[in-house]
Amino acid sequence: MAAVDHLIIGSGINALVAAAMLSRKGDSVLMIEREDRIGGCMFTTDQVTLPGFHHDVMAATFVLFLTGPAHEALGSDLARHGLEFCHTSHPTAVLRPDGSALTLTMDRDSNIRTFNSRCAGDGDQHGADVRGVEQDAAFLFALLGQPLWSGKTALLLAKQAWKRGVGPLKTWFGEALEPARGWLETRYQSADVQALWAPWVLHVGLTPEASYSGQMTRVIAFALEAAGAPVVKGGAGQAAAAFASLIKANGGEIRTGVEAASILTEGGKAIGVRTSEGEELRARNVIASTAPGQLYDNLLKAEPLPEPTKKFRHGRGNFQLHYALDGPVEWEAEGLEDVALIHLSDGIDSVSKSSNEAERGMLPETPTICVGQPHRLDPTRCPEGKAILWLQIPDAPRVIKGDAAAEIDTTPDWTETMREAYADRIENILKRHIRNWDDIRLARRAYSPADLEGMNINLVGGDPYGGACTIDQFFVWRPYATQSNNATPIKGLYHIGASTHPGPGLGGGSGFNIAKGLGA
Repeated sequence: MAAVDHLIIGSGINALVAAAMLSRKGDSVLMIEREDRIGGCMFTTDQVTLPGFHHDVMAATFVLFLTGPAHEALGSDLARHGLEFCHTSHPTAVLRPDGSALTLTMDRDSNIRTFNSRCAGDGDQHGADVRGVEQDAAFLFALLGQPLWSGKTALLLAKQAWKRGVGPLKTWFGEALEPARGWLETRYQSADVQALWAPWVLHVGLTPEASYSGQMTRVIAFALEAAGAPVVKGGAGQAAAAFASLIKANGGEIRTGVEAASILTEGGKAIGVRTSEGEELRARNVIASTAPGQLYDNLLKAEPLPEPTKKFRHGRGNFQLHYALDGPVEWEAEGLEDVALIHLSDGIDSVSKSSNEAERGMLPETPTICVGQPHRLDPTRCPEGKAILWLQIPDAPRVIKGDAAAEIDTTPDWTETMREAYADRIENILKRHIRNWDDIRLARRAYSPADLEGMNINLVGGDPYGGACTIDQFFVWRPYATQSNNATPIKGLYHIGASTHPGPGLGGGSGFNIAKGLGA
């Protein structure tokens, strides 16, 4: 007999959303996590540089959660359990090598005026782009979020074909598949506007030349303008604490330091999990929030499954840097003090170059750098008068074949020496944009893709997006063309997480979808 209704392996955002919704329904839920804390790659806040400086290791901003259905369903409950967001009216900006900068606000009319001042018509185009996403929101976000291989989606497409006409619907999909390079170069004349949006394709695991990267960037533009780039008060770890409190209040159980070794099956149905300590945990359903290789090649290695696991590809790795600073940052460009996320980039070509070098296994000569200033939104992150910076470099190679700048001696695997040498390269770019850098720098902590994988087994090669997000591994084909939504070949076993539709990010979409599918 099953001991619980649902046994969830892993504790990332999707697992937490599923556990919260299913336990609220009244079902019995047991979540097991191999690490000593919950949260997966999303909810880790630590003093990794100096005492009193609290850094979000890995993910930091929650715009996708705030704008998604999981927050709509759970937001008020989580708020009662301590989840609070901090905001700024300036979610993002770009700072170019020549010192020019462009900032996005949460005021559409202001953005239109600013973009038009850079080049006549660019602001009007921005208004048209974000209004297009807004007008198509019901249809677009259903495609990006709900289970796609379903009668509901077929009906949705039929209604759109009736409403728009088959020809216009075909045109809509054609434009949705447009690469970001094509979109930016044909719609915007200002190099600054192009540079503002080009780096964002990397945050959805794509490149400027990838299909549908233009549409994804337009969605990001709409979301940032509408909801900003919020951080969790006290650090992203507080989000995990709020989820844990809610799940336990609903009667759910969370066990850390418990590693699933194999999924138990009987007659083609999942009946539970055997842990690395030999304990058998029985359940009516098993929900695995894992990478595909971890699920099919490890947890199900004894099962004769037809899944083509060897074909699944992981994407580029991430590299992170965290700084403790002795005072406020004095940017070379004006107006960046309260911006949540600043990209150091020179535009489409520079993003394309760095991501291509990383794809080919090279350390990028000039990496695309995302700089977060969480203390400007949430002063509790560091001592009064001090500052912290969160740097994400979303185009680092998983396996190293060389250095594009021919400056760093490399080996195929990340070493501490290479990590610090690459961190020096990044810091040298950063310090050129900050007037008082040498006066305020106190300490730094670097994480290579290998370090990130060491912290979370699902970050294969440091890939935070659950696998390459190219179109052959996305939408109805994620993670495999043969997989339908969250189902697996094993009855009662469900697969969620960044490797499944709707893909990576802090939206919690696959956890929401499986919970709804199981009656929540």
